[in-house]
Amino acid sequence: MQTLKELYKIGPGPSSSHTLAPARACRLYLESFPETVSVHAILYGSLSLTGKGHFTDKIIMDTFAPRKCTVDFKLDWEQPFPNGFTIDGYDAEGKLTGHWTVYSMGGGSILIVERPDLVIAQPYKEKTMGEIIEVCRNNHWSYVDYVFQNEDESLYSYLNQILTAMLDSVKRGLSASGVLPGRLGIERCAKNMYLKSKSIDNDIEEFKVRLMAYAYAASEENAGNGEVVTAPTLGACGILAAYLYMMYYDEGISRRKLINALAVGGLFGNVIKHNATISGAVGGCQAEIGAACCMTAAAAAYLNDLNLKQIEYAAEIAMEHHLGLTCDPVGGYVIIPCIERNAVGVLRAVDAMTLSKYLSKIKENVVNFDTVVRTMKYTGQKLPLELKETSLGGLAQEVVIKGVDRHA
Repeated sequence: MQTLKELYKIGPGPSSSHTLAPARACRLYLESFPETVSVHAILYGSLSLTGKGHFTDKIIMDTFAPRKCTVDFKLDWEQPFPNGFTIDGYDAEGKLTGHWTVYSMGGGSILIVERPDLVIAQPYKEKTMGEIIEVCRNNHWSYVDYVFQNEDESLYSYLNQILTAMLDSVKRGLSASGVLPGRLGIERCAKNMYLKSKSIDNDIEEFKVRLMAYAYAASEENAGNGEVVTAPTLGACGILAAYLYMMYYDEGISRRKLINALAVGGLFGNVIKHNATISGAVGGCQAEIGAACCMTAAAAAYLNDLNLKQIEYAAEIAMEHHLGLTCDPVGGYVIIPCIERNAVGVLRAVDAMTLSKYLSKIKENVVNFDTVVRTMKYTGQKLPLELKETSLGGLAQEVVIKGVDRHA
């Protein structure tokens, strides 16, 4: 499996597959062909159908600026992966500098067909959670030990930067106001939700509303094209960020322990990414919100001192009960239902951890994590194209907002 540095990435919203990944590919293209003075890009598949709402054309043109850049949209895509685009650059004499076919793999990861030499470090020999648990038991390791035994020494400082970016995204979102970009006309509400939580007398409700406000804050930053963290995607960035923000600022948990929680959550996200998918265009929103909820449940279980099996159980519960979740963004924007799903997702992560903590003392779990990941992959394959980040079905078709093209 790949390094956690490829799972957690800092970048501009609103979509890791539609903004972060294309920006990465465009920068790499310029590094490879610095003589390029003009560019023609073509978006295919999900990138074509929701590229406008996800600002894909804008991020490509901004990355290639001040060079002349045109972006076209085409649905037909004769490639084995459903989400991608091509780049053709030209020098001052109009000669082709290079042709790239780029797959946007989810979570900001990319695969460039013409550059098989660009490989990501894969420090983990084990491929499944069952194999990882066996190694941990044999060596008397925790999941934290396992991660840092396999990764190089720079991971800790990298995760420290990731934690800072997550906390900052929530903090900015809590102080921001105004209307989110795009034609939906949606007002930011994280700030008012947080202020509302302060006047709630019921401790349980106050906790829930505050936690949801934190998730809204990071998610609204993402929808506003702000800097957020893939966890495992930008569309699901609010779930883990919200929980860690509460643990740091409200519960006083140390940065070191939160960094360890990032490592634990990332390990479960990595297993999902390797054995199934974290791409909404491939597996629907179960691959994004479901995976994020799973990662957060694992991180929460670690912070509550649960053991190896209890942490796995928490992650399994979180993933199992998001099976079949569709990706159907209204108007092609990462706003409805995406932001609300982040708020619900962080509550479900806490519920999954709590259920594992107490139910595991009563009975042994029947469904293990690897089983539910395989099921998620199968379910994603069975979802129709209309329900996989294309805005062709589901809420994207049912919710009509005046002046907004459903296929924008």
